[in-house]
Amino acid sequence: MTEPAPPPYSLPLFSALQRLAESKDYPFYAPGHKRGRGIAPELLQAWGADVFRYDLPELPEFDNLFCPSGAIAEAQALAAQVWGADQTWFLVNGSTVGLQAAILAVCGEGDKLLLSRNSHSSALAGAILAGAEPIFLAPEVDPEWDLAGSFTPETLAEALKAHPDAKAVLALCPNYQGVGGDLKKIAELTHAQGLPLIADGAHGAHLGFHPGFPPGALQQGADVVVQSAHKTLGALSQAALLHLQGFRVSPQRLSQALQLLQSTSPNALLLASLDGARSQLQRDGAALMERTLKLAQSARRALNAIPGLKCLQIPEPRPGFHSLDPSRLTVDVSAWGLTGFEIDDLLRQQFQVTAELPTLRQLTFILSLGNCEGDIAALTQAFKSLAPSAKTAPLILPNLTLPLTKFALTPRQAIWAPREQAVRAQAPGRINTRLLCPYPPGIPILVPGEVITAEAIDYLETILDAGGAVNGLDSQGLDVWEVVA
Repeated sequence: MTEPAPPPYSLPLFSALQRLAESKDYPFYAPGHKRGRGIAPELLQAWGADVFRYDLPELPEFDNLFCPSGAIAEAQALAAQVWGADQTWFLVNGSTVGLQAAILAVCGEGDKLLLSRNSHSSALAGAILAGAEPIFLAPEVDPEWDLAGSFTPETLAEALKAHPDAKAVLALCPNYQGVGGDLKKIAELTHAQGLPLIADGAHGAHLGFHPGFPPGALQQGADVVVQSAHKTLGALSQAALLHLQGFRVSPQRLSQALQLLQSTSPNALLLASLDGARSQLQRDGAALMERTLKLAQSARRALNAIPGLKCLQIPEPRPGFHSLDPSRLTVDVSAWGLTGFEIDDLLRQQFQVTAELPTLRQLTFILSLGNCEGDIAALTQAFKSLAPSAKTAPLILPNLTLPLTKFALTPRQAIWAPREQAVRAQAPGRINTRLLCPYPPGIPILVPGEVITAEAIDYLETILDAGGAVNGLDSQGLDVWEVVA
């Protein structure tokens, strides 16, 4: 006889944790603070005692994350129903561990992984862990905005033809600015070759729950989707989800990969927050997304009305820019003659308004179910207050063409190879060992294993001179390079 299904809005995982937290217990197990009794008094005073009573290990009544059969299993099953997956795993190490597990589940030593050049660094880390060879697909770049979108189906088709031995495709959907590509067509092309499609949907856990938003990656046919529930929903930081549908990826291999990568001491508070975020979305998702959408529309109208400002919009689908999450506001400030970094400092220091991501010419703001009308009023008023003092001369930006590089080693080989230093003049022709990613446009210029070129160095220098940042550089900048010996 099968067990009855839990009520749709129940919180099986949180309820089990609550019962344990409120029960009498003589703790001879970790964590060492013993339900808060050993916590530093400063933390106890600031955070209260309750949070520490809930910081419990995987006691028998709470279940085991790596072989769930009770509350965790029930909570994950409910999440799979809500997001439309065949199976869902809760993650306590962020989307990072989900992407890495997905890659380990489909790629091994020497296997080819097709992925966008503007993929998150965790995807490259997954390729390194698997020993896979990344085959980069160039995303479309909007020159007016200096923003990278998605690779197109046509780009994927050419790559599949050139690499018929590829094992999987990884797409970013949506990206940091909320831009999504034609993922449905990408999925069709990938599946036609018998390959699985992994979607980095870290910024899209809320998509698909309101008609005013683009569909989620699962709805567009991806086989494995990783989502950060903490980015746009009500979960705690590091709480994320891994979804699977279809037959192209083994659930056993995913479970095994997660067991290799995730902490063996998963935080119960993170897990319970995933249970709560799912229940909230299931019960109130449509209403919460409607409110978020209206707030975003209000903010977009107000900001577009301020002279010199413009908000990213995609009125009609175009290659690489097929959809836009309306709750993601990207504001171009270059007409004011100030960089996004400068405006970000002014907003935070003078108005306590903090952006999610400043870049050379833009700022990106995340609106979610946690924002309110007061937030929008503060955001728009801050920009209005800055407008009169902004410079009138537009920011002069370099017109750059992305340099082409090639792999001499796989990233895994380059990461573990013996290294030596080379001065700048000696670096071209040597094999790079670092991930160097400039903003804008947010596309890695050099990845471990690629051959350094003079054009790549000049590109990075131009970005730095213009006020941008290059992730991966150390204090020596471009003067000294770590290369394969």
